[in-house]
Amino acid sequence: MPSQITSTIMMVRPANFGFNPETAATNTFQKNDTSNTINTIKEKAILEFDAFVEKLKANGMQVKVVQDTLIPIKTDSVFPNNWISFHEDGLLITYPMFSPNRRLERRPELIESFSREYNIKNHIRLEKWESTPQYLEGTGSIIIDRANQIAYASLSIRTDEKLFEDYCQFMKYKKVVFNSVDVDGIPIYHTNVMMAIGIDFVIICLDSIPDLIEKEKLKEQFAETNKKIITISLDQMAQFAGNMLQVKNTEDKSFLVMSTQAFNSLNKDQIQQIEAHTNILHSDIRTIETYGGGSARCMIAEVFS
Repeated sequence: MPSQITSTIMMVRPANFGFNPETAATNTFQKNDTSNTINTIKEKAILEFDAFVEKLKANGMQVKVVQDTLIPIKTDSVFPNNWISFHEDGLLITYPMFSPNRRLERRPELIESFSREYNIKNHIRLEKWESTPQYLEGTGSIIIDRANQIAYASLSIRTDEKLFEDYCQFMKYKKVVFNSVDVDGIPIYHTNVMMAIGIDFVIICLDSIPDLIEKEKLKEQFAETNKKIITISLDQMAQFAGNMLQVKNTEDKSFLVMSTQAFNSLNKDQIQQIEAHTNILHSDIRTIETYGGGSARCMIAEVFS
């Protein structure tokens, strides 16, 4: 049975982090706080990234840190899970990205280096669909229950249903699609900001799913796979409480990784529910969350090889 979590993760240390106007139109989590200069934003983001990595390493995770290049400018390189994923049996997948300037993050020399380091035997290139245009932004768009071979996706301009269906057929995953919206009724841009799956639990903002049939089908699926449902509110989702990832360290101790903002949004009961299943690890990445519109889960590409 495939493992749901890994102790090996890849992260990209930003060189030019900042607000990306190309992605802001579809990502309502982004905020362009003009009280900080471009250089201040970049410097704060790098400090947050380094502190986050050190916390992960201190708790026994194996973190492969890749330094972003200064040129070309890539404001969102800190979120690699949207363009690449690593799977068991030496499979690597690269994905079609909505924003043209984010496509620069797919650096051929990085892919070649990963292919050698992780003994990649098969590279599936989905980025050809960008010309269609159709998009499927990696494990931002897709939440994978690896042990049960199920893939979940909330549809949006960045998560095309036909591409997702093709992906599931190739991966031999059961497809579960639904629609989710924020408090203003705007489609959620990535599934991983409203939902996170662990070994035996799921954190999800059920209030973001307006269709009652879709909501009930999700609950039934979680019950069938013995996932304890831990619900979060729309307000907590807006504070990135859905953007979490369960990982383990080299001693097989599991952690649910999240931002400090997400942790602070949780109530005592939710924390107790999570801690009944796993440990909690959080780090302050407020600058990255504010300007990038993504959080802890978005910053991590899991390595299964």
